[in-house]
Amino acid sequence: MPITVVPEWMAELDGEDVAFIRNFVLASGSLKEIAQEYGVTYPTVRLRLDRLIQKIRLSGERAADPYVSLVKRLALDEKIDFDTAKLLIAEYRRQKEES
Repeated sequence: MPITVVPEWMAELDGEDVAFIRNFVLASGSLKEIAQEYGVTYPTVRLRLDRLIQKIRLSGERAADPYVSLVKRLALDEKIDFDTAKLLIAEYRRQKEES
């Protein structure tokens, strides 16, 4: 039975992420095999998978607090560094508590 509705977490992924998931499934979840296929080291593939997992988890948090999710996504996509993301989130939460 074909999928008629794409899950929200999947719709938010870019083409490279979807291709990685496809290759991961076709490799039966073997990170070693994926590393060989992409011509990179095992730790590089592990990092890529960890970031993908974080992106998927973030999609579930969007409804709870869109600003925090946006900052986390920017950090995951390496548009801002993690220290900056932490500062922005901490300040945002502090200001929210004061209001």
